Amino acid sequence: MEKKTAVFVLLFMVVSLAAQANQESQQPPKWQKGRVTVQGCINRSSGRYILMQSEGNSYVLEVTRKINVDHYLGQQVEVTGSETPTLGTSSSSMKPAGASPPVTIMVDSIHVVAKRCTH
Repeated sequence: MEKKTAVFVLLFMVVSLAAQANQESQQPPKWQKGRVTVQGCINRSSGRYILMQSEGNSYVLEVTRKINVDHYLGQQVEVTGSETPTLGTSSSSMKPAGASPPVTIMVDSIHVVAKRCTH
């Protein structure tokens, strides 16, 4: 009888672990949801920091930590943060004709890719 109980407990544990692993693999970790990493050149428009990509996409940058974005103006950078829709942006200078409206990135980190923008 004890042998059957031990086998049952072992089988139950294996099935439980397999179910848990399957559930975790289907959902990304919370810290990755909405996270983006993009490259482009930092400019300033209408008092806001804008990341412009050569493809015509633009992002409004909001700083979440003490990052001096002025230091990166005119440089090609890689920005990592959380992406959110930009509200109330009516400035046409922030996006080329035909491009999507800008998206806001709550910046966590900025790294220089090149000291000068190439586009």
